[in-house]
Amino acid sequence: MRNSAVRAVRRGLLCALSCAALSAALPAASAAPQPKEAPRVAFAPRYQAVQHGGIVRAANTSATAARTATDEGTRNDGFAIGYVDVDSDPNTYNSSSAEVRVPEGSRVSYARLYWGGNLKVGEQKPHKDNGRVLIAEPGGRYKAVLADSTIGHRTADGADAFQASADVTDLVRSARDGMWTVAQVNVAMGRSAVGGWGGWTLVVAYENADEPLRRLALWDGFETVGPNSGELRVVMGETAVPQGASGQLGVVAYDGDRGTSGDYLAVETSRSKSVALSDSANSADDVMNSSITDFGAGRIERLPAHQNTLGYDSDVFDLGGALRHGADRFHVRIGTRQDTVWLGALFLQADVRR
Repeated sequence: MRNSAVRAVRRGLLCALSCAALSAALPAASAAPQPKEAPRVAFAPRYQAVQHGGIVRAANTSATAARTATDEGTRNDGFAIGYVDVDSDPNTYNSSSAEVRVPEGSRVSYARLYWGGNLKVGEQKPHKDNGRVLIAEPGGRYKAVLADSTIGHRTADGADAFQASADVTDLVRSARDGMWTVAQVNVAMGRSAVGGWGGWTLVVAYENADEPLRRLALWDGFETVGPNSGELRVVMGETAVPQGASGQLGVVAYDGDRGTSGDYLAVETSRSKSVALSDSANSADDVMNSSITDFGAGRIERLPAHQNTLGYDSDVFDLGGALRHGADRFHVRIGTRQDTVWLGALFLQADVRR
C-alpha cells in the first residue's frame, strides 16, 4: 500500500535510483533464509574500540498513518497503519531513506544494520522473511542483506515482535556520502489494539585522526521491558573517563508509545551515580516515545521525516551531565511502569582523554 502524502513529499527530492535500476537489482523472489530465532536475546557486545573517531547512525520508520498521527503526539494504538514507500520501484512494498554523515577524512571501522517491527496488526506476516531486507547505498542499487546472527522474535502482549541485524561494514566503507534506502522490512499493516510499528537503524563506527580519543561500544540483543518484567540493566563495561568529558548514548527500541508515561532511561557512571537521560524531544518520564532524534532535535536528513515514528525509536542522548564528574563504568538502566518496550541496541561514544 502506498501513502499518497509520502509520494507527494518525495517528488523532486529523492530518489536518484531509477525504477529500472532498482528492478534490475532485486534478487529473484524466494523465501528468505531462516536463521535461528529466540524469544529473548541477552545484550552482549557487538563492537568495541578505543580510537580517535566516533559513531554516527541513520534511521527511519517503515510504517505510516494519517497525518494527524505522524505529526502530532498520538500513539499508534488503534490507528490504521500502512507502509512508507519512498522509492519508485513496483517490486518493493515498503522503503524509507536516511543520510549517514561520516566526517570527511574518516575510515569506517564497523557498520551494522538493524531492522524489526510487529508482524501482527490487521494482517499476520510470516516470520520466515524476518531475516532479509534490501539496502541501497547512495546512488546505488538494492542489495539483499541477510541476518547473520540470532533473530529476536517474541509473541507477547498482543504483538508479534522481532529484530534482526547484519554486518554491512564492507558496503558502507565503499559507499559515497548521501542517503541510504532500506526496503522490504517484514512488518504488518492494518489496525490493532497495540498498533503497528517497524523501522531500521544503520550504526557506523569510524576512525578519524582529527577527532578525540574515544571509547566506542555497540551492544545489541532483544529484551522486553514492561510493567511486570522489571528493570533491564545492561553493563557496558568499565572505562576511565575524565571529568567534564563529552559523550553520547544511542538507543534502538520498538513500540514505545508517545504519551504513555512511566518509561525511563538512566546511566550509572560510578558506584553511587545514576543519571536519568532526557532532552527536549524525550521527556524523562516518556523517553521511548516514537522519535528519531539527536540531542532532542531531528539532525539527520530522512525521507519521510515524520516527527512521530509510530512505535519506532532511534535516539541519541547527550551524556555531558552524566560525565560531569567523570566515570569509571557505564551501566544502562531502562524500565517502564505502563508501556511495553522491546529494546534492540545501544551504542556509546565517550571521550577517554581531555
